[in-house]
Amino acid sequence: MTAVAGTGTLLRLALRRDRLMLPLWVYVVALTVISMPRTLNGLYGTADERAGVLTTMRANGSLRALYGPALDDSLGGLTVWRVGAYAGLFAAAMSLLIVVRHTRDEEESGRQELVSAASVGRRAPLTSALLAALVANAAVAVLITVGLALTAGSGFAGALALGLATGGTGAVFATLAAIVAQFTESARLARGLSAGLLGAAFVLRAAGDAGTADGSSVLTWLSPIGWLENTRAYAGTRWWVLLLFAAAALAQGAVAYVLAGRRDIGMSFWPSRPGPGRGRLGSAGTLARRLQRGSLLGWSLAFLASGVVLGGVTDGATDLVGGSENTRRIIERMGGQSGLTDAFLAGMTGLLGMVAALYVVQAVLRMHAEETAQRAEPVLSGAVGRLRWAAGHLTVAFAGAVLVMLLGGLGLAAGYGHDLGPVVGACLVQLPAVWTLGAVAVLLHGLVPRAAVGGGWGVAGAALLLGWIGPALDLPQAVLNLSPFGHLPKLPGGEMAWGPVLALTGIAAVLVAAGLVGLRRRDLSS
Repeated sequence: MTAVAGTGTLLRLALRRDRLMLPLWVYVVALTVISMPRTLNGLYGTADERAGVLTTMRANGSLRALYGPALDDSLGGLTVWRVGAYAGLFAAAMSLLIVVRHTRDEEESGRQELVSAASVGRRAPLTSALLAALVANAAVAVLITVGLALTAGSGFAGALALGLATGGTGAVFATLAAIVAQFTESARLARGLSAGLLGAAFVLRAAGDAGTADGSSVLTWLSPIGWLENTRAYAGTRWWVLLLFAAAALAQGAVAYVLAGRRDIGMSFWPSRPGPGRGRLGSAGTLARRLQRGSLLGWSLAFLASGVVLGGVTDGATDLVGGSENTRRIIERMGGQSGLTDAFLAGMTGLLGMVAALYVVQAVLRMHAEETAQRAEPVLSGAVGRLRWAAGHLTVAFAGAVLVMLLGGLGLAAGYGHDLGPVVGACLVQLPAVWTLGAVAVLLHGLVPRAAVGGGWGVAGAALLLGWIGPALDLPQAVLNLSPFGHLPKLPGGEMAWGPVLALTGIAAVLVAAGLVGLRRRDLSS
C-alpha cells in the first residue's frame, strides 16, 4: 500500500485544480447526448420519417462513416446513431487531457518531484490521475443515463447502456494516455500522441462503418469507439461488449503501472535527444516555427482528410433530409437560406472554422507554455525583445490558420467534386472569426496570464458548442450571435458581406495589439 500512499490527497488536489474545466467537459459531453432526442423528435416526428432514416443509412456508406450505423428507429436509437460516436470521442479527449495534465505535466514542471519528496507513494500520482478521469467518466455516464431515460422515452436499459459505453470509452483512453505519458518527456508530445491514437480509432470506426451497415466490420471492432456503437443501446443491447471496455482499461492500466515503476521521475522511455538541432535557428521566428511545425503538420493533414470526408457526404445530405422540413430548416439555419446543398456546405465550412479556432488557441497558448516553463527567459535574455519573440509564435498561429482552412477547403471541394473556387472561398471567409478567438487568447495571455489557458479554451469551446448544438436546439439568433461565427456571411450560396468580415478582422487586430502591450509591460510568469 505504500506505493499508493497519499492518493486521496492528490485526488482531492486534482479535482480542486480542475474544478472549472472538469465540470465543463462533463456538461458538454452529456449535453451533446441529452439534447438530441428533443431535436430528433422535431426532425423526424413520425414513424415513417424515422424508418426512412434507417433506409437511407443502410444505402449511404459516406453518411455511416460520418455518424455510424442507424440500428433502431426509436428516439433513443437515433440518438445513438447521431451522436453516440462523438460522445465517445469527446469523453476520450476529456480523459486523455486529464491524465496527461496530472502525470506528465506535473513531472515536466518539477512539481511532482517536490510532492514525491513527502510521504507520497511512487504510483500515487498516476493512481490519482486515473481516478480523476474515472470520476469524470462516471459523472458523464450518470448524466447520460438519467437524461436519456427522461427525454428519449424508450426505457432505462438503453440509456444505461449508452451511458456506460460512453464512460467506458473515456476510461480506455485514460489508461492509454497513461501508457503514452511513460514514453515521452514532453506533456505536449504526450497529448499529441494520445490525440493521434484517438484520431486513428475514429478513422478505423469510420472506415469499418462505411463498408457495413450494422457495425460488424473488423475495422469497427478494432476501435473502442466502434465498441460503443456495437453495444447497440436501444437495439437489442449487447451487455457483454461492456466487458471489452473493462478488460482494456484494466490491462492498459496494469501496463502503465509497470512502466511507471521502471523509470525515474521526469525521465521517459523515449528521452529527448540533446542538441544541437539540425538547421539554423537564427531568429525567434525560426525557433517558433521549429517548436510548432509538428502540431501544424498534424492539424493540416487532419483538415485535409476531414474536408474530403465531409465533401463526400454532401450529396447524401439531400437523401438524409428527405421530406423533413425541420431538418431542412436546421441545416439552412447553420448554412444560410440557400439551396440545401449550398446550406450543407456552408454549415460544414463553419464547422471547420470552429475547429480551426481550437488550433489557433493551442498555437497562441504555446507562448504561455514556454513562459511558464521558463524556457522563454533564456531567449529573452539575449538580443530578442518580447514583441519579436511573441511575433514568431503569433505568425505561426494566425498564418497556420490560413493553411489549415485552405487545406480543409481543398479537401471539401475534392470530396464534393464541384465548385473548387466557391468552396475554398467559403472556408477562407471563416478566418476573421478564427482569428478573433485566437486574439482573445493573446489578450488573456498578455493581461491576465493566469486565466489564459482556461479563458482561451473556454471561449473557443463555447463558440464551438453554440455553432454545433445551438441551431439544433433552436436557440435565439441573439444567442448564436455571441459567437463571432454567427456574423459571417453564409457561403457558398449566400451573398458576400464584407462589413462583418472587416469588422471581425479589425477586432482581432485590436485584441492582439492590447495583448502585446500587456505582455510588454508585465513581469514574466513562472
